[in-house]
Amino acid sequence: MRFNLKTITMSIDMYLSNLSSRKMQNQLNRHFSIKASHMTILDWVRRYSLKVHKFVEKLGYNLGDNFYADETKINRLGYRDNFWACVDLETRIITGTHYSATTNIKEATVFIQKSISKGKPKYIQTDSAQFYPKAFRKLFYSNKIGGLVVEHKIQNVRRTKIRNYRIETVIMKIKDRVHDFRGLKALWSAPIIMAGLTIQHNFIEPHCNKKEHPCNLAGVDLRLEENR
Repeated sequence: MRFNLKTITMSIDMYLSNLSSRKMQNQLNRHFSIKASHMTILDWVRRYSLKVHKFVEKLGYNLGDNFYADETKINRLGYRDNFWACVDLETRIITGTHYSATTNIKEATVFIQKSISKGKPKYIQTDSAQFYPKAFRKLFYSNKIGGLVVEHKIQNVRRTKIRNYRIETVIMKIKDRVHDFRGLKALWSAPIIMAGLTIQHNFIEPHCNKKEHPCNLAGVDLRLEENR
């Protein structure tokens, strides 16, 4: 790369922290006389988010027994795509995400599989969307093993008037970031950008209530010190 590592990592960090690629371009030029196009900055975000994602997916995590999962709509050039996320209650780490153009049983099944890739909980709580129970039955019920492997708990907000705040808070934070850079663009790059935002949540920023980084709470100490 013809730009130094501090310029690249700072640009990625600022972009994932809510500064658009064009605003980051202006900041680099204004404060450091560095001329990098906004597309170059976006390429850095994609390139290294993907590399770091592949790295962190291979790490070992110590997770709790209670997961909370949900899906939300994400704007992408006039389309309403779906971002799925699952959070471990104990560590607040995002255990798995999924990005899809549609919402159905197949996509829900893929999402649940990703959610338990880092650790298998006793139960996963979701809202009352109809595709979740079918996805759970498809994944965890088997005549050979004779029963359910991961329990599915349903929080029906219309009946209980209780919202799934543990996961909704995380999803709203990520949605706010997407909104700040005016939505996503290409379908092929959208999952990579969302992976970057997930890394930012898990490894870069401390949880506001826990006062600790989710990755550390999950037993992953990369010795990142102050400049994470």
